[in-house]
Amino acid sequence: MIANQERNEISAAEQAYLLAIRQSRGGPPLSAADLARRMRVSPQATSEMLRRLSAAELVTIGEARDVCLTPKGNREADAIYRRHALAEWLLASVLGIPWAETDPEAIRLQAHISPRVEAALDDLLGHPETCPHGNPIDEATAAARPPGVPLSEVDSGGHVTVYRITEAAEEDPGLVSYLEARGLRPGARATILARSESTDSLTLEGPLGRATLGLRPASLIRVLEGEPDPGLFHEVPARNG
Repeated sequence: MIANQERNEISAAEQAYLLAIRQSRGGPPLSAADLARRMRVSPQATSEMLRRLSAAELVTIGEARDVCLTPKGNREADAIYRRHALAEWLLASVLGIPWAETDPEAIRLQAHISPRVEAALDDLLGHPETCPHGNPIDEATAAARPPGVPLSEVDSGGHVTVYRITEAAEEDPGLVSYLEARGLRPGARATILARSESTDSLTLEGPLGRATLGLRPASLIRVLEGEPDPGLFHEVPARNG
């Protein structure tokens, strides 16, 4: 039973489910059917996993089949996400894995990171407060950071700094690949050239030239206007040698 296991003894599959549920925070209610689609498994497999997680007091399932993390589940999911974020930083900044490909690789790694290795990675990577896409590493960090505004809401002529590629955006590998190719990472400066609801598009000038996004994808990107605090954007320390 999960309830009798230590943190890193939760199976890789159980950790993946808790991470997926965590990443739905702030969005519409997550149904069991939504979770099955997100995990790319059958509804029957998801129902069995939810029974296990519920028995371990990690999730609750409402009358409408909405899935929520319990306080205990939130703590576990934050710990999982922390390891996930550290793995993403390692893959992207140390090993040079393309930014858009780090998420699935980090999912494979996160379940096998021991507390000792986690502490060593945190030191190596300079104690990041976010994942490489700018998403806070835990709830306490999220509460202490500005929320940002959706890119889709910025008017033409606005000057912004890319702040977060939200978890919802991360679910679209094509979008993340496009953002990476255009240099639109957290900390990148951009100017909005045109925004049109009639054509459902937003065009901006970024570090690598012009980029055009639909308004819905743009709504999944958070930006900061004005001159943001540089400390909001993590940089992995340079390694000697």
